[in-house]
Amino acid sequence: MRKLGTWCAGAATALAMTIGFGSGANAQSNELTLCWAAWDPANALVELSKDFTAQSGIEMKFEFVPWPNFADRILNELNSKGQLCDLLIGDSQWLGGSATNGHYVKLNDFFAAEGISMDDFLPATVYAYSTWPKGAPEYWALPAMGDALGWTYRKDWFARPELQAEFKSKHGRDLAPPATWTELKEVAEFFQGREIDGKKVYGAAIFTERGSEGITMGVTAALYSWGFKYEDPNSPYHMDGVVNSPDAVAALEFYKELYKCCTPPGYTDSYMQEGLDAFKSGQVAMQMNWFAFFPGLYKDENVGGDRIGFFVNPKQNVEASTLGGQGISVVAYSDNQEGALKYIKWFAQADVQKKWWSLGGYSCHKAVLGDPNFASTAPFAADFLKAMSGVKDFWQEPTYAELLLSMQKRVHDFVVADQGTAQEALDKLIEDWKEVFEADGKI
Repeated sequence: MRKLGTWCAGAATALAMTIGFGSGANAQSNELTLCWAAWDPANALVELSKDFTAQSGIEMKFEFVPWPNFADRILNELNSKGQLCDLLIGDSQWLGGSATNGHYVKLNDFFAAEGISMDDFLPATVYAYSTWPKGAPEYWALPAMGDALGWTYRKDWFARPELQAEFKSKHGRDLAPPATWTELKEVAEFFQGREIDGKKVYGAAIFTERGSEGITMGVTAALYSWGFKYEDPNSPYHMDGVVNSPDAVAALEFYKELYKCCTPPGYTDSYMQEGLDAFKSGQVAMQMNWFAFFPGLYKDENVGGDRIGFFVNPKQNVEASTLGGQGISVVAYSDNQEGALKYIKWFAQADVQKKWWSLGGYSCHKAVLGDPNFASTAPFAADFLKAMSGVKDFWQEPTYAELLLSMQKRVHDFVVADQGTAQEALDKLIEDWKEVFEADGKI
């Protein structure tokens, strides 16, 4: 999730980024720099890390980069073997490249020596955030920030008696959070263009962003619910009839229909922030976005509290959600790996993980998620737990950037730019991906 930017930036851009970013070493053994994206969970981590400093005497510094620049800046830092980051909370897609290229410290021996067990973390998060090759017991990160795509809705609008009566008369069911994508589209159509409190509103804010990863994250939320797979489970890298299956075609067509019928005007290049803005300003009845933003939305004085509701990504043929989130890794070029490993050991403790959740971070630890009272700890906690039990992720290949750029182009061309058919878009996507895997020696 949120792989904003690419591994394959041009040489001039890479050089400029490296110079601008700096690579000063952290020579002091009592100091660590942790790199991550700039958002609410990062602020929670600053607060949490004060306990680490109090216990260890190691001062924590933080380099938080805005999401639109995060991947380009950090990946250029890694590729230049810079020493800015001792610890890095990086996206799941980076594991393959970072392991293969020696950017991350392999943690198996450390975990064994310190009694840190991956069995203490939700299996889906270990698979996605820690392992390379995928599913192998080779660990390059500790699950740090669980996340998945979910939905928010205007609970106060849904509860209005006149709207309830009108919707039930039309659809024969209550106006409620949708359980399927078909129901979601019916709800979005119901609100599209409606006047509420003297203001024209729209059905749903969905992801359409072209430049980085946005529309892929949105489209896959539908694709996964129709049962989409990236390859034949019995034949690695065999994609014909899988990526472009009839169900995949139907899902992509449905996403376009939802975009055409039920989004705000001019919503052609929108991702996380645009969705948050549309929801907070009262433009839309629903929005797709990452669970990481839900604590802040719940606290929002205009749309939070009793006015907001949450629901898990709707099913169609299966229950599934687009994976977000990240693991925390020790950077191989750090000159304070010992201190960084101490932080990993501290962060892995159950009590620390419980506090992490309480501050607004999304723990992956079973001591948190397996607590019988977890569902009551936040209004979105139960949906988060359900989502994380059925998450699916994009390719985690070292060549993920090329694979992602191809999907961004093909699905945006079809959904937003009205070029070709869904079948043609997915057929061309397979051609693109075959070229990448052939060049990489995989097929």
